[in-house]
Amino acid sequence: MAKSDRLYFENYTAAAQCCNKAAAYLQACLTNYDYANIETMLREMHELEHAADGVKHEMTAMLAKAFVTPMDREDMAQISANIDEVADFIEEVLQRIYVNRIQTIMPEAVAFAGKIVECCQMMTDMLSELPNFKKPKKLHEMIINLSHKEEECDQLYLEATLKAADFSSDVLTVIFWREIFDKLEKCADACEHVGDSIETIVMKNS
Repeated sequence: MAKSDRLYFENYTAAAQCCNKAAAYLQACLTNYDYANIETMLREMHELEHAADGVKHEMTAMLAKAFVTPMDREDMAQISANIDEVADFIEEVLQRIYVNRIQTIMPEAVAFAGKIVECCQMMTDMLSELPNFKKPKKLHEMIINLSHKEEECDQLYLEATLKAADFSSDVLTVIFWREIFDKLEKCADACEHVGDSIETIVMKNS
């Protein structure tokens, strides 16, 4: 592989690792939650999201200057944008908890954060395999496995939104938690969208 091509794939991996860190931090925040520390959590999460933005901007600059790219330029930009969305949505979960002034975390939210950690790791593994897009057997398997993990998140989303009414008798609190679970589901969806964009590349090059 040419050095110039390797830089693109290294960028994807670096971006995915930013998502891994953000997901792990979200899980830690929810597991050991203390509302008194929420502003510190927000600042640290934003630093992680900002790092992901920086990696995306590097990719945009590389694609703008490149004469030849290893894959379709627009498809490569789409992968980068989709990875960045994962970090954005993870940050939005914590932002929604802050805005809704959540004092106590539902156990289902901690479980959901764990699922997001798994989705992000699967996404990272898939991006590490991306250089082999012209021999896509393993990539196909990884895309399917990530889709299955996203389906697990869909099921957890249904269970969690139902349990929100059992968690609190306050109508606003129930609404707030359903908003938070919406945000968590979007994190899983965003990981799957990365898989979808990789699948597009595989189809074009098969």
